[in-house]
Amino acid sequence: MAALVVACSSSPPVSGSLAAGSSASIGPSASSSAGSAGQLSPAAAPTATPDHDAIFASIESTVQQLRELTKRSPVNRMILDQDQLKAIITTSFDKSNPPALLAANEQLDKALGLLPPDASLKGLDVELLSSQVAGLYDPSTKTMDVASKTGQLGPIEQITYAHEFDHALQDQNFGLDKLGLDDTSNSDRALARLSLPEGDATLLMTLWAEISLSPAQLLQLAQEANDPTQTAILSAMPYDLKETLLFPYEQGLAWVSGLHANGGWAAVDAAYADPPDSTAQILHPDKWASHAEPIAVTIPAALPTRLGAGWTMPLTDTLGELQFRIWLEQVGGLPAAQAVAAAAGWGGDRVALVEKGSTFGIAIITKWDTATDATEFAAAAGPTLKLLPSPTAMIDPGSTSQVVLFIASDDATINALTAALGLAG
Repeated sequence: MAALVVACSSSPPVSGSLAAGSSASIGPSASSSAGSAGQLSPAAAPTATPDHDAIFASIESTVQQLRELTKRSPVNRMILDQDQLKAIITTSFDKSNPPALLAANEQLDKALGLLPPDASLKGLDVELLSSQVAGLYDPSTKTMDVASKTGQLGPIEQITYAHEFDHALQDQNFGLDKLGLDDTSNSDRALARLSLPEGDATLLMTLWAEISLSPAQLLQLAQEANDPTQTAILSAMPYDLKETLLFPYEQGLAWVSGLHANGGWAAVDAAYADPPDSTAQILHPDKWASHAEPIAVTIPAALPTRLGAGWTMPLTDTLGELQFRIWLEQVGGLPAAQAVAAAAGWGGDRVALVEKGSTFGIAIITKWDTATDATEFAAAAGPTLKLLPSPTAMIDPGSTSQVVLFIASDDATINALTAALGLAG
């Protein structure tokens, strides 16, 4: 089934909602970005009619009652066609992803085997989002955009508006900018925190549809969401991009639904003041409930200097449990259950990419909840590293809870990184 994405944009992440059981994400860093509706002149958008205004007003009234939040100020809204929406996504991607950051993320993904060597990260992301996104909410401009192929407001457009209007309520009542969704230094945390507003809005739109759409409209929604072109594009995307796109909606929905089941919307509201800090806390709600914070892992800022003249460090980031699970499954070929188990003991990590001309090195320092967890991850990561075309190495945990992975253009760089990080035996 195609992913019908309604996006709440923040720079650089993208947020969205997927209808008919699928979902999208505010994806951190260069991997996903949707953005400013202010790039489009209102005059260029299809004109809203009085009938549209009545539909919007009815949706807003119902959403406020269901979500138990009050609209504090008006929200701008536009109806767009797909070409206009794609133009916004492309412009926002460029604005949110500086060339150096985009290039570093692309190099990291290719080195990890998550992207084909000839792939364009920007090209894939823009194609994915442009094909799946059905609407946007931009916290910076307080604007909601709904995509419509016909200019009319059918079931897809209406459920999209319900989702995006909930984002506006979240923003007005809690401040989406406080979540740090645009933090490119910790993609895992940004993705986890995106799961709160996206899970919230996905639950809300589901409840809205149950009481607002007729059986015939629900059938139409399912039929229109199952678009063969959208489905084909989604299916052709690298597994990593698909899973990262869907995570805030599917796993976010499960996590928020748990909060809602135990404490109603008040429990969901409270989470905005204490948002999750890792995808591990979304995947394992008990970690968030017990305030099990990620283990701090540091990459020295002086690492390039330690390597010698001419070295730079264009990227440091945190991968997180979800990314390791995806890597083991996509690149290592592990069965899903085995990849999940091997990544489940994640405690913390930092990755650094260093460069000098065409020479590169990647160091990934990981910490695990227990030494047993570290050993289990190492047993899965070792064979996965050997499948990569570049030289690789791994420092086994021994009796510790630390595993260090290396990928580089040559063995000498791995040796230099090991020494510069103080890990040489």
